[in-house]
Amino acid sequence: MAGKRVRDEGRGPGRPREERVDRAVLDAVVALVTESGLAAVTMDAVAVRAGVSKPAIYRRWPTKQDLLIAAAESRVGPLSVPDLGDFRAELRVVLESRLEVYRAPGVDRLMAGVIGAAAEADAVRSAYGAYSARVMSETRNILERGIARGDVRPDTDVRTVATMVAAPLVFRLVGEMEPPDQRLVDTVVELVSRAVAVRD
Repeated sequence: MAGKRVRDEGRGPGRPREERVDRAVLDAVVALVTESGLAAVTMDAVAVRAGVSKPAIYRRWPTKQDLLIAAAESRVGPLSVPDLGDFRAELRVVLESRLEVYRAPGVDRLMAGVIGAAAEADAVRSAYGAYSARVMSETRNILERGIARGDVRPDTDVRTVATMVAAPLVFRLVGEMEPPDQRLVDTVVELVSRAVAVRD
């Protein structure tokens, strides 16, 4: 609660964070990207679509980059996977959770837009990197938990394997322009689990 109070107080008196406004703005971004692509996302268009003032948007997200990342994170954000006692089972939870989200309407264009925007000349690359790190954090957690538990090899390169887990679904969605499916999830679970399993 203390952390929440600090964040709210940082917005200044009379400017409490309103979930309704946040949700309306982020939904507007996703809708605009889905319907017309990244170029349609301007602060003016978002304000009109969300029914809020531009100052309300700028107070929360000072730049278009901030807004795009927040919209992406509202759809594809961090996960929390309980300890199931088995890395393979936990990996399946991660990938099936992502599968459900990636197949939702508009997420393909949103993810393509975020990836494309990261390459723009004025992009703050570290902001996109930080978002990716948050999205992949639970994959790193389950790998580290597997190492501690003894069912993942202790010499596993956690960062590299986390990238290998994240990449296939995103590339199928954005690079190949097809929705990822259960078969892809099953294959990734099988291949990654075999690669990192402790050998008897």
